[in-house]
Amino acid sequence: MKYDICVIGSGAGAGPVIYEASRAGFSVLVLEKGPWFKTNDFRKDEIVSSRRSVYTPNLKDEQHVIEDLDEEGNWVAKSTFETGRDFWKGNVVGGSSNFMSGYFHRMKPKDFRLLSEYGPLKGANIVDWPISYDDLEPYYTKVEEVVGVSGRVVDHSTQELRSAKDFPYPPLAENIVSGWIDAAAENLGYKAVPIPRAILSLPKDKRQNCSYSNFCGSYGCSTDAKGSSRAALLNLALETGNCEIIPNAKVFNLETNGNYELKRAWYYDVSGNKQFVEANLFVVAARAEETSRLLLMSKNPEFPNGLANNSGQVGKNLIFSAGGTGSGHFYYDDLKKEDEESLKLPGLFVNRSLHQWYEIEDEQFGGKAKGGIIDFLFEHANGISKSARQKWDENGLLVYGTPLKEKLKNYFTRQRRLRFEIFADWLPNDNCFVSLDPEVKDKWGDPVTKMRIGHHDHDLKVGEYLAQKAEHIMVELGAKNVRSAIDGSPPANLVSGGCRFGNDPKESVLDKNCKAHELDNLYITDGSFMPTGGSVTYTWTIYANSFRVADLILEHLNGINN
Repeated sequence: MKYDICVIGSGAGAGPVIYEASRAGFSVLVLEKGPWFKTNDFRKDEIVSSRRSVYTPNLKDEQHVIEDLDEEGNWVAKSTFETGRDFWKGNVVGGSSNFMSGYFHRMKPKDFRLLSEYGPLKGANIVDWPISYDDLEPYYTKVEEVVGVSGRVVDHSTQELRSAKDFPYPPLAENIVSGWIDAAAENLGYKAVPIPRAILSLPKDKRQNCSYSNFCGSYGCSTDAKGSSRAALLNLALETGNCEIIPNAKVFNLETNGNYELKRAWYYDVSGNKQFVEANLFVVAARAEETSRLLLMSKNPEFPNGLANNSGQVGKNLIFSAGGTGSGHFYYDDLKKEDEESLKLPGLFVNRSLHQWYEIEDEQFGGKAKGGIIDFLFEHANGISKSARQKWDENGLLVYGTPLKEKLKNYFTRQRRLRFEIFADWLPNDNCFVSLDPEVKDKWGDPVTKMRIGHHDHDLKVGEYLAQKAEHIMVELGAKNVRSAIDGSPPANLVSGGCRFGNDPKESVLDKNCKAHELDNLYITDGSFMPTGGSVTYTWTIYANSFRVADLILEHLNGINN
C-alpha cells in the first residue's frame, strides 16, 4: 500500500499533521521508534520515572555522544552510556509530550525579529524568522482549543496580542504560595502573571480533567488531562480510520527516486527486520537532534552529504533553552499554623511567572537587550530524587545511618522547597551542532547522534541577571537558603534547531513552509525548524507551527490528488 503521507515520529511536532490529515480523509502511516503505552499503562511509579529506562531507550542500546569543553578549553567527546547523562526524553507514541509539565508560553513578536530588534552579536548566528508572530497567532489559539490550555489572561508589559480574549479552560487550582508570589512581586514593583498550562481544568472529549495527583512532570497522565500529542490528537486521528501507527519502528534511511523526491522510508521493525513504506509525502518529526541524524544518515548520489544537505546546513545551529534554576525553603516553624497547612497541600499548582525582563534595559548590556522569563514551581514530588540529594553534607561528604535518617525526616516533614526556572535564548553558534559519530553505533549498527553543545557567553550573562531578580523575589517571600545556578549545560528536554527554516537555500534547510528546499515532498515539523527559540519553553510553538504546516500539507496533498 502506498500512503498519502508517512509521518516519522508522533510527538508535538507530528501530532497536528497526523490529526489534520486523518480528519481530512487522507491515509496516514505513523512510524514511531518507541513502544505504544496507553492511558491505563501510566502509573505514578517513582522507580519507573527516575530509575528505569521504560519510557526512554536503554543507554547500552541507544546512546548519544556529547562533546563538551574541558577546563583546558579542549572539546572532549563522551558517550552517554559512559557518563549516564541521558538525553532521551520520551521515546514512545506521543513522544515526550506525554511527560511534559505543560508550561505553555507563546513566543512574543520580537522573538521573530531577534536580529532586526537587537542587532548582531559576535559569535552568534542570529537571524530573523521568515514568518511573523501574526502568521503563527491563529495557530497558538487553535492549540488552546484543540489540545486544551487552561489559564487566565492578565495584562502586563510584554503581553502579546491575542485573537481570543481568554483561554478556553479556567485556571487550575493553586497553592497559597501563588498569592504570596503575587504580593512579593508587587512589593518590589513587579508583576507576577499566571502561567497557562496544557492541562485540562475541565473535561474535554473523552479526556478527564486534572486529578491533582502531585506527580505531573516526568509522569504520564492517567486521566489524559495533560495535552500530550497522544491524548489530544493521535487518539482522535485513530478514530477516523485513516490513521495507522506502527510502534517500535526505527527509521534509518529515507530513499529518493533519483529525481530529488522521496520514495520510501526504511525502518527496522520490532523484530529487527528491515521494512519499507512508500508514500506521496513524508513528514519528519523525530526530535531535533534525531531528525538531523536521520537526514545525515540518508546519503545517496543526489545527496552525498545527507538528505536535503547539499547546503551543508543540516545539523547546524542546534539550540537549547539557556538559563538555569534556583530555589529557597519555607520552614514550617516560621509560619502561622493555617499558612503551614495550606502550604503543605500536595498537588495544587504554583503557576506564576514574571515577564518583566523579557526585554532588558540596563547599562551592563549596552542599553536594550533580549532577556527572558522566570517561572516558579514546587520541587518535584518524586521522593527518590529528593532523598538522593540529602545523602551529602555541606562539605560534600557522605551522610549515612542515624544522621541521614534525621536529615530525611527534617526535609520531608519540616519544610517545603520552592524553585524557580529561568528561560532565555540559547544563541545559535558554530559550536552547537549535530553530526554522526564515526565510532559509536546503536543496537542496529547505525552511527549515533554526536552533539557538540557549546554555548554563547551572552546566554550566561542574561541568565545571571534574571537569577538576581528571582532571588530578590524569593527573599521578599521570606524563603531561606536562597540560591541559584546558571551555567552552559543545556536541558535535555528543550532542544530545537538543526534544520532551520529561511528564505535562502544556502543558509537554511527548509523554506518558510517547513518544506525542504531541495525536495518537493519532505516536510519537517518538530522543533528542528526554529532558527532561534525565544525565551520560553518550545512545545506550544512547535504545536502551533505544526498546525500551520498541516494546512499547507493538506493543500499539497489535494494538489497531488487533483
